[in-house]
Amino acid sequence: MHWAFRMAKTLAGVAALWLVLGSAFAQRVEGDVASARGLYEAEVNVNGQGPAERSAGFARAMTQVLGKLTGDRSASSRPGVGQELRRADEYVKSYDYRQDEGRSATGAPTFTTTLIVRFEPEQIDGLAATLGLPVWPEPRPKPVLWLAIDDGRGPRLVALAQTNAARAVLDRALERGYRLGLPSGSAAEQAAVGAIWRGDTAAIARLSSRYSPPMQLIGKLYRAPEGGWTAEWTFVDTGKVLSTWTATQPDARRAMATGADGGADALSKKYAKRSTAAGEPGRYTVQIDGIRSNEDYLRLMSYLQGLPVIRGMVPVRAAPDGLVLELDLLTGMPGLKSTIARGDVLLAEEDTPVLHLR
Repeated sequence: MHWAFRMAKTLAGVAALWLVLGSAFAQRVEGDVASARGLYEAEVNVNGQGPAERSAGFARAMTQVLGKLTGDRSASSRPGVGQELRRADEYVKSYDYRQDEGRSATGAPTFTTTLIVRFEPEQIDGLAATLGLPVWPEPRPKPVLWLAIDDGRGPRLVALAQTNAARAVLDRALERGYRLGLPSGSAAEQAAVGAIWRGDTAAIARLSSRYSPPMQLIGKLYRAPEGGWTAEWTFVDTGKVLSTWTATQPDARRAMATGADGGADALSKKYAKRSTAAGEPGRYTVQIDGIRSNEDYLRLMSYLQGLPVIRGMVPVRAAPDGLVLELDLLTGMPGLKSTIARGDVLLAEEDTPVLHLR
């Protein structure tokens, strides 16, 4: 029975659910299947196994992977990413399907098809560098989750023996590309619920000193007066508060999951860095040779307009057998040359801003 998925409507029901949680779940923090997927793998539900469903699934899976790699929930909306998502199949290393059986509210069997996608790490890394996406490097820290829940009878700590009660936030952290640990639940830790409830982050940091790294995601979850559930969160890194946030949701699972989102946002903001290998964004003047006809010119313009690394371009002057353009690039010339090397339209000269139409 999943406490995080079924919040009891009565105190007696809640108490019964808490009693069900036991040490049988203690090791699931370390052994969750989702953690094995890694940064470059994702799972998405699909309605079938046809080409159209698969193609759309690849794009959604790639969105997940870029979100995990960067730590940015909005990575798919960054300049140039949308164009690459439309050709997500070119980044896929392998894929397969899984069918899960469940039950509807009426007890009838239901079947869900899941597309499991594994992407080429080098290609995804290259895309991130080319488009100037910040990358949250590995190994990633595993903060300790100090969560207290008040179901109406007073706050209690969620420790390792109650792992399943925190499943929503633990699983959401995995989806965001990192993991959370839980305290062991010693008597001293159980007594720290008061410190969590009054927001004494220093006391929790001292109590958490036995764990590594010195990072804590501190939260309290309680029934909102207007209905639903409210979660208040604080993320602490080496004694310093990086972020605080509050969320109210109609469902306890969704309120709990906001802790993992806020933790990922705080960590990626501090630790994600943009690669400098692709150069700095800006305007660059390039010469393109080999344009001998109107057809060549139209083919070139169509190709350049489709490159995700190019934000804009302005003709500068005509050149013998070609032209000179000013390109507004998301990254520098290395990023542009890396992009065109994957196609068959342009050939770049090394160490010069000269391109040749093939």
